[in-house]
Amino acid sequence: MSSWRTRLLPPLLAIVFAVILTAIALIISGADPLQAYGTMIGQLFKGSTAVDTVNLATVYYLSGLAVAIGFQMNLFNIGVEGQYRFAAIVTAIIGGALQLPPVIHVIAILIVAVASGMLYAAIPAVLKVTRGVSEVISTIMLNAIVGGIVAFLVNADQFGVQTGNNIATREIAETGRIPGIPIGSGELFGFVIIAALIGAAYWFMLNRTRFGFELKASGESTTAAAAGGVNAKKMTLIAMLLSGGVAGLVAMPELLGRDFSYGITSTQMYGFTGIAVALLGRNHPAGIALGALLWAFLDRSAVSLEQINVSKEIATIMQGVIVLSVVIAYEIVRRADLAAEQRRVGRALAGNGRKGSSVSEGGAV
Repeated sequence: MSSWRTRLLPPLLAIVFAVILTAIALIISGADPLQAYGTMIGQLFKGSTAVDTVNLATVYYLSGLAVAIGFQMNLFNIGVEGQYRFAAIVTAIIGGALQLPPVIHVIAILIVAVASGMLYAAIPAVLKVTRGVSEVISTIMLNAIVGGIVAFLVNADQFGVQTGNNIATREIAETGRIPGIPIGSGELFGFVIIAALIGAAYWFMLNRTRFGFELKASGESTTAAAAGGVNAKKMTLIAMLLSGGVAGLVAMPELLGRDFSYGITSTQMYGFTGIAVALLGRNHPAGIALGALLWAFLDRSAVSLEQINVSKEIATIMQGVIVLSVVIAYEIVRRADLAAEQRRVGRALAGNGRKGSSVSEGGAV
């Protein structure tokens, strides 16, 4: 029961609280909350909105997994944003230049993406284990730097190709693209299958391997892990590299399934969304998937609010409230579980005390 409350109750409470608080905001602004929520849900069944939601959720899911790997080691890898953008520009340049057979071309592109993400994550990782530099500070700085790297590499004097008013990398050939899955009026990213496999591998690693056990143990207590023979610095380095490797795949669903090139105008901020998704999903692959779907739904359905003269930013308010309330909800449930456990231990000790007294009295008689 305690495990059920700890895993499911906090995100449910956060969502309910966000819905209530957003409803109050809608009422204050003079809008009908039921109409607004109904419009958002109804938008999901119009055109390709449902498919677009799953496509966006695939990107959020990969970002959430990258953040979650760091969280397992108590590492706040806020640099997923920079890592995936660095990997995207490097992969787009190399992928556009390669001429390989179909399957081999895709595999080569994915290897480059993972390696590029790891390379950019290696900088804060090495600084962390060798100099004790906070990964939060170093990754924030690297997030700022990557914008300049992208602008430099996409420049027409480097690897940029001018197409109309837009400048981006050379398009990746069809042999390097991942075909979509036609569904109704939309097309689902083929990368959704790869994302699901990555989530399954993440779960297997954490729950069925020695490395996963050591990773979680190091995150719980580096001192206790060290006493058990686990090298905390080594685990920190590996966790950051794995997180960066998964981060390198964040842009791949769109790059290989829709855009086929990368430029300055390519979508950003996926890395920061991953932090909220990982928190909401409690670092569990299934929970992260649900969190990614919820976030994508709010993003995609928000535009429908303008049809009833309600600002689409109401969805942003809901997302913000969810992020704030989910942390509070986890703490409330954790304290409730702790208090319940203390009461159970107290009753058990009291029961043992009464049994001991009865035995003593019987012996005295």
